[in-house]
Amino acid sequence: MKQLILVTLLSVFLIPLNSQIDRTRAPEPGPAPVIQIGEYQTFVLDNGMKVIVVENDKIPVVSFQLTLDTDPVMEYDAKGYVSMAGSLMRSGTISRSKQEIDEEIDFIGASLSTSSRGMFASSLTRHSPKLLDLMSDILLNPTFPQEEMEREITQTITALSAVTTDAGAMASNVSTVLLYGKNHPYGEVPTRETVSNITRDMLVDYYNSYFKPNVAYMVIVGDIKTEEAKKLMNKYFGHWQPGEVPANKYDTPVPPQGNRVAVADRSGAVQSVVSITHPVVLTPGDPDAIKASVMNSILGGGVFSGRLMQNLREDKGYTYGARSSLSSDRLVGSFNARAEVRNNVTDSTVTEILYEMERIRSEPVEKESLELVKNFLNGSFARSLESPRTIAGFALNIERYGLASDYYDTYLEKLSQVTADDVQQVARKYIKPENSYIVVAGNKTEVAKTLEKFSPEGEVEFYDAFGRRIRDSERVLPAGLTGSDVINNYIKAVGGEEAMRNIKDITINMSATIQGIAVDMTIQQKAPYKYKSMMSMGGNVIQQQVFDGSRGKTSGIRGTSELEGDSLDELKLQATLNPELSYEKRGYTLTLEGIENINGEDSYKVLITSPQNKSITEFFAVESGLKLRTVASQDSPMGPVTQVTDYDNYREIDKVKFPLLMKQQVGPQSFEMEVKSIEINQGLADEIFNID
Repeated sequence: MKQLILVTLLSVFLIPLNSQIDRTRAPEPGPAPVIQIGEYQTFVLDNGMKVIVVENDKIPVVSFQLTLDTDPVMEYDAKGYVSMAGSLMRSGTISRSKQEIDEEIDFIGASLSTSSRGMFASSLTRHSPKLLDLMSDILLNPTFPQEEMEREITQTITALSAVTTDAGAMASNVSTVLLYGKNHPYGEVPTRETVSNITRDMLVDYYNSYFKPNVAYMVIVGDIKTEEAKKLMNKYFGHWQPGEVPANKYDTPVPPQGNRVAVADRSGAVQSVVSITHPVVLTPGDPDAIKASVMNSILGGGVFSGRLMQNLREDKGYTYGARSSLSSDRLVGSFNARAEVRNNVTDSTVTEILYEMERIRSEPVEKESLELVKNFLNGSFARSLESPRTIAGFALNIERYGLASDYYDTYLEKLSQVTADDVQQVARKYIKPENSYIVVAGNKTEVAKTLEKFSPEGEVEFYDAFGRRIRDSERVLPAGLTGSDVINNYIKAVGGEEAMRNIKDITINMSATIQGIAVDMTIQQKAPYKYKSMMSMGGNVIQQQVFDGSRGKTSGIRGTSELEGDSLDELKLQATLNPELSYEKRGYTLTLEGIENINGEDSYKVLITSPQNKSITEFFAVESGLKLRTVASQDSPMGPVTQVTDYDNYREIDKVKFPLLMKQQVGPQSFEMEVKSIEINQGLADEIFNID
């Protein structure tokens, strides 16, 4: 009976209440919530090192973050040595080898990393003394072993070779160079040449110049009391000697007078990365910082409702994602809007991004959009407070940048006060649709001409993958040279027509590691058009293709099917032994398009087009004549993707040179294939290539 009465009473009081709610209107925002930023303690060692302690005894873990507050350094023709000095600090000390350091870190279950601006380490609280002993030794006694430096140089150069096939990295490099210029440290880009110039003396000099306690902050977070932290800091870092640190000053980069258009050519690419960017003067803690964050989020930062995403993805269908960023920095920040799109909508994408940049300047933002973004940022900030490292980061920012002590305590209050007028005011100040660098990494043959209209002078500048300007006058083709000539020079370079025609059959065994999985591949060919490839993992065949001269079949984990149409034509081309010998006889067109730098070598670019109007682009070294790269478009479940294959380590086998190392990138996936053996004229039986 009591339950029935309660239900009846609730219905009486709730029905009138519900009837008064207007669900067609969004609820009015309430007052900004009051938040309590966690407390932290600070102290300074006698040598000048500033220490920030955030106590948190919820779990028995403690972390130590050392940060140097120094000016960036110009590295000139040895770009890369500063970051290498940081990474190699943990590669050996006076008393410990790299292996011993690794073993001691693993033994206590800790993590420890170093960089050019400091180091980070974390472990269980009970292992703190041991961890700090390691940190102190690495910090104060690094030896920068020559052999470790040479190994890292080799690894870095290998990694840089992938940049030439990565449109995103290419766009970033060109944007970096244009944004900051050659006389600013932010504008330097590492290349094969600059990394090759690095010496051990450079690493030692950087360490000796900048690793000083009087410019260092140590942030300690976790299960530790401040008094204990003082004892440990004095014990392990108190004898670190202070010294004068170089102060470096640079001119502040400014936006261009009018829009400048730059293209980094990724030959054969079916998509372009579009980046519209310019420098901004926005320092951490600037009075505009919170307003600018709201404005950028509305335009395209972090939320799906961003205007760029809604325009380019939801409305136009040009891309899977379009974002913008507005970064602050004590020297110079930057604005960037970016998307990856199909070649045929590259210019349209630029038009729409510029349109949205101008719209947020000229039109007041809708109230609903403003409140949506403010609520999103409110929630993100509140969630971030769950991490003690957030508190540590706040404390470090307050100390480094001289922010007000209540800067973060009042963040939500300041966020709640941002108005539509504020958004428009900061947009006009920081968004420059008519003073931007319009950078596109893609197939210049298809997109460059369409981009001329965005430059006041109608000029499109060309850059290589590392942001180096390419001028037509610097790479002039020899008079009279043709695509056929380049192919004929390649034939001579690998051994000559007679030696190539003497190959009647060939078996190539290769291996690769793809996403951490070892893969073996065997290719067998027999003149004129018989072909078989077999890919296996752990002895199990996962894919096989066969062409018997007229019919083709593919089989594997997705089943078996006979090929036809374009797929059959492509397999027939793949089956052709030494296709370069018969391009023109079979009706192919060979177009010499220019000279480009491929992995440090000037190379002739040749567009090879079949009678079916299918094209690939190949690059041949100017000096040696050898083929260095093939670029082709390949269909995938996600649509067309660009396949790039680089050839290296040529060796002569039976009077013909073959590449023994091939690096391939298909879309975002990349891997290396190493040739284990090549067998020529072994008398392969026709039965190997049977379809049925």
